[in-house]
Amino acid sequence: MSLRNSILIIAIVLLVDQFVKIYIKTNFVYGEAGQIDVASWFKILLIENEGMAWGAKIPGAYGKLILTIFRILAVFGIGYWLYDASTKHSSNYLMVAIALIFAGAVGNIIDSVFYGVYFDHSYNQVATLFSKNPYGTWFHGRVVDMLYFPICEGNFPKWLPVYGGQPFKFFNAIFNIADMAISTGVGILIVFNKKAFAKKTSIGTNS
Repeated sequence: MSLRNSILIIAIVLLVDQFVKIYIKTNFVYGEAGQIDVASWFKILLIENEGMAWGAKIPGAYGKLILTIFRILAVFGIGYWLYDASTKHSSNYLMVAIALIFAGAVGNIIDSVFYGVYFDHSYNQVATLFSKNPYGTWFHGRVVDMLYFPICEGNFPKWLPVYGGQPFKFFNAIFNIADMAISTGVGILIVFNKKAFAKKTSIGTNS
């Protein structure tokens, strides 16, 4: 796969990711009040993630800034990986995987860098794009999540140590298109590891 095709994948993922996020942000209220039940196992529910996966955060006043800067540096590394893979004519599996990871990372960085100064808050109201009263500052935006798949829920058996009798829900995470791109890219690297990292063999060489 050429670098141009990889860039096309990145552009498509970013456009879809940002379109969905902006639409959800400007049409939904934060939390359960704005939830739409598409099916019993699929819901659209606006939440905003201030930190990493599963809502984890770096503590301290500069934790969010440190996380955002780290993400930006990581994207430069992933971008170089993509360029290097293209110059080495790596497999399509690897090129697609890196492109998806890159696009997903950039998609969430856009939220972190810009959303805090372009939107007002979504609590008990629908947010406004290019608001005169933004909810945050540069590099301190919150990542918009909306895809929720509570496929099944119930209670753990009472005989189970520690968690016995407590409620559980699967799948409890709420995520976005960018997260899906990252997960898909990582999944390709894991499932198709040998094909992704297969070495090119020369044809017609003398033995």
